This record gives sequence, structure tokens and C-alpha cells, in this order.
Amino acid sequence: MYPFSFQNPTRIEFGLDKEKEMGKYMHEYGAKKALIIYGSERVKQSGLFEDVTKSLREHGIEYIECGGVKSNPTISKVREAVAMAKAFGADSVLSIGGGSCLDSAKAIAAGACYDGDTWDFFKGTLVQKALMIFDVITLAATGSEMNWGSVITNEETQQKYSIHNNHLFPKVSVINPKLQATVSRDYLVYSAADIIAHSIEAYFTAEYRPEIIDFLVESNIKTVIRTTEILLNDPQDLNARGEFAWAATLALNGLTHLGISPYGFPNHMIEHSMSAISDVPHGAGLSVIMPAWMQWYQSQRPAQFKRFAKEIFGLENAEEGIQALKTWFDKIGTPTRLEQLGIDDKTLFEIVDNAVQTAIRAKVEKTYTKEAIKAIFALAKKSLIKKSGQIHKTMEFDRSFYILNISLVEKNAKNNRTLVTQSAVNLN
Repeated sequence: MYPFSFQNPTRIEFGLDKEKEMGKYMHEYGAKKALIIYGSERVKQSGLFEDVTKSLREHGIEYIECGGVKSNPTISKVREAVAMAKAFGADSVLSIGGGSCLDSAKAIAAGACYDGDTWDFFKGTLVQKALMIFDVITLAATGSEMNWGSVITNEETQQKYSIHNNHLFPKVSVINPKLQATVSRDYLVYSAADIIAHSIEAYFTAEYRPEIIDFLVESNIKTVIRTTEILLNDPQDLNARGEFAWAATLALNGLTHLGISPYGFPNHMIEHSMSAISDVPHGAGLSVIMPAWMQWYQSQRPAQFKRFAKEIFGLENAEEGIQALKTWFDKIGTPTRLEQLGIDDKTLFEIVDNAVQTAIRAKVEKTYTKEAIKAIFALAKKSLIKKSGQIHKTMEFDRSFYILNISLVEKNAKNNRTLVTQSAVNLN
């Protein structure tokens, strides 16, 4: 195994009604004045907001609130909340909602301790200080409840960037599976895709991986597949809901990235450009990108793709494993083709150009050239069916734009194995 340093300071409170103790948890860390960040008014209509704030009042914690966080959270809302936190003199930010709320809360916590524009952090300025962060997570997907990352979209520049900093770990995260039982069918399957994407990024891109880590990742993916199918039939199955929620946390809390060689998040990199331009749900974008990227990338890690097919689906062939994942996405009802997201050719041109710039920022432009990104999107625009050992197209596409120069992109990939590292661990 590669040497590593690992510290995850986030305290998880898992179980029914744990959100009713949030005031106690925050009091233990000395919180006195909190900014509460949330998305829709559903958190109030359901009684969740009152359950949490009653606990805050019982422990003498003052609070103000800022609602309206949307999926694919924006810097404009972050800026609004930062101004509120500063005026209030907040010492903490409490997120009640999903990953978008928590990502916003992290950016707000950093921005409230900074004199400049919060977007500076997403352009490279180091976070030196942040307010305390707490959360009640109501959607299992992001993994943000136990990591150091935040992803925000700048709607003015159409950039969707991430920051990672030790100051952004939540102090306490509450995971109550019952609170996630009302998630819509669409967002359940989008979440499943997001968790699987978090799991496979390093699994496929790292040149060296200890087998213990592979076992952890494979177990997590199989748990997601099994519990998703249970929950589609019975959304109120709290045991399955709990396993699904914990799988989301484990996928991105650092444990599955220990002792491996440098790795990247290319699927997320490409999808961030998609949702920055077209505002598609993040998980839906990932379920389109993943099979296409896997088809394009598999020659770089043939043994690992064969292992994936065998361990996850009981298949012997890498191609069959990729198709099996795509078939499962189709089965559960998350998109697998660009047309299902309503992305036309004009929009796709913009997405490709955006992704090229994102790759440059991530320092992976030698691998993810414009030609490579086009090739991946070409695969995302058509259906792939395994037949007689060959992949056949079932959907026509514009060859003048989608030139599948696989030999070129594979050569680029082989010539540059330096992949951006985005992890909740420190590699020495």
C-alpha cells in the first residue's frame, strides 16, 4: 500500500430521531449563533425544521434562516447567505437538506470568515478559516456529510467547481434513514448513480489499488444495487434505507481511497460541465456519462474492468460488465443517453468547450483533450448493445462532430497518466 495520513474528524449520529438532538450536539461544540440553510419549504411542512430548531432553542442557540437552495447550488445564494451570516455574527452553519444544502453550507462557512468574494476559493484561494458546520442530511448521495468537499456553480460564468479543505469537515452530521424515505423515485435512482460514480472513479483510474480497498468498493456498489431495488418496491424499508444512506457516506469519506496510487474524478469533471451548462440533475448526468466513459477508458485498465464485470455482475467479459451497468441504469429508470436529458447538439458544443477548460484547470488536459471529450460524448449519444463480441450503434449521430478517434485518445491517455487527485485523504 502507498503511505497515507488519514483523519476524518466528522462525528456521525446515525439513527431515528437523532435530528431532535441537534441542539445538544451543537452546544457540545460551543455553538451559540447559527445560520440555518435549507432548500424547499418541505422541510418546514414536514415538521423537520421545527424538530431541529426546537432543540436549538432548548440549548440557548440563536438562529436565522436562509432557504431556497436549489439542486446544483449557486454562488449567488452562497453570497446572499454569507452576508446574512456576517451581519448576524454567526459562529456556525447548520444545513437541513441534501448535498446541495450542505455544499452551500460549507462554502458559506468559509466565506463568512473571509473579506473577499467566496468564489475566490473556487478559483484557488486557500481556505484559512471557517465557521463550524453541522447538518441533518435528508438525501443519500453526495457523501458531503463526512468529507471536506464542496461543489458550487457560478451561474454568471457557467463554471461548476469544487473546493477541498480540512476546515470544511462537518463537526456533526445526522443521518436518520426515516427522513430520506420521502425522496422521490427519480432522485432515489439519481442518487444510486451518484454513489456508484463516487465508487468507481478511483477504482478504475488508480494504477495501483490494494485488494482490501477493491473489496470495500465492490461491497459498496453491490449494496447500492441491492438496496435501490428494495427501495423502489418499498420506499419505507428503513433497513434498506439505512444501508443505502451509509453506502453513500462510505463512498466518499476517504476510506475507499486509502493506500492507492493517484487517481482522478473524470466522470464528475465531465458531468460538472454538463450541469453547469444545462442544469441537469447531477446523478442523472452521471448515469449518462459513466457507461460512455467506461467504454472509452476500459483499454487503460483491462484487468480492473474485467474484475468489475466479475465481482459486480458475475460476468467474465469487460464489455459485458459495462453493458450490465448501463442495463441496470435503464432498469431503475435513470437516463443513459444524452437525448433523455434534452441536450441538443448546440448545447453539447457548449458543454464540450466547457469541459475542455475544466480539464485544463484539473491539469488533465493531455488525457482529456477536446477529441477525447467528444469521443466520450459520442458514446453517450448512442445506445450500446453487446452482440457477437462487437459493440453496435443503434442510434445515428453527427459524424462531423462526433469523430470516434479511439486510437488518438488512447494514445493521449497512455502518454499522460497524471490524474487529478480529489480525495478526503492526504497522500504522502
